[in-house]
Amino acid sequence: MVRFKNRWLLLELLSGNEHGIPELSGKQVFDALRQSVITHFGDVGWGSVGASMSVKYFSPTTNLCIIRVARDPYRVAWGATTLLTSIEGHPVIPNVVHVSGTIKHAQLAAIEHNRLIVARFRAKAKTPAAYQDSYEQYLEKSTAEIDALQD
Repeated sequence: MVRFKNRWLLLELLSGNEHGIPELSGKQVFDALRQSVITHFGDVGWGSVGASMSVKYFSPTTNLCIIRVARDPYRVAWGATTLLTSIEGHPVIPNVVHVSGTIKHAQLAAIEHNRLIVARFRAKAKTPAAYQDSYEQYLEKSTAEIDALQD
């Protein structure tokens, strides 16, 4: 029996303007990625990644997303993410942070990147390092959600 081999893309969506990104859902991100694949790679591109591509995790707080796609056509999905310009009419700048062959490494990279983003939020707010805020609860919750992901 041959197992299905995947690639895992850790994607961060940055705001394309000063207004920020409105709260999105994983379905909206998936629909935008699907449209990007169809626009830039046509029906053949969508046929190669369509059956295997899925958004396994999306955080509206940090706009961090984990995408699963088959190993062979993962470059089509990667290309479509980098060519993504807007979601629901709001400009975005996609940043592929990490590409992994296993979900475990994608989880570890996502947890580390979430901590980095929260540190950026705290630095922007100029809070001391030992300050207890709602981000502490968010980090605990998001770490549990990411750890619970299954292949």
